[in-house]
Amino acid sequence: MAKTYQVDPAHSSITFTVKHMMISKVKGEFKDFHVEANGQPDDLANVSVKVTIKAASIDTNNSDRDNHLRSGDFFDVEQHEDIVFESTSFRSKGGGEFELTGNLTIRGTTREETFEVEYEGSAKDPWGNMKHAFTGDGSINREDYGLTWNQALEAGGVLVDKKVKFDFELQFTESEA
Repeated sequence: MAKTYQVDPAHSSITFTVKHMMISKVKGEFKDFHVEANGQPDDLANVSVKVTIKAASIDTNNSDRDNHLRSGDFFDVEQHEDIVFESTSFRSKGGGEFELTGNLTIRGTTREETFEVEYEGSAKDPWGNMKHAFTGDGSINREDYGLTWNQALEAGGVLVDKKVKFDFELQFTESEA
């Protein structure tokens, strides 16, 4: 029987890292996101996933930077409220490792991206709910999505790298479809 999986926001996160000034890294997260997953628990290769992230929920622990990231220079959250990923394949690589491929839409631009995913396991919580956990990561070129704002540095290089690395930890609660 097909199952649906609801993400547990208290035990899940979507974070990112980007190089700053060519010498250090800035880390942040998206605080508001929703994940829809459907499929057979014994056949993860046929699971479908849709992730919707509220772009305005970006948090880098610096309100001035966060407001700049929400502006037209970056996410333009007034015009593009959501970042959306819809899977097209979830391919097993063996040993609980997968490649999750799908269409990522940021700022009105959609491109195919692939993320590495690891199945961390399943267990019943103290209330009898079946939980499933996954971790994953991947990188995108932010400029491919129109996030091109930057400043040249006097010593060479740029203020913000074009490569953004994403990491996620997702815990799901299983329910009947």
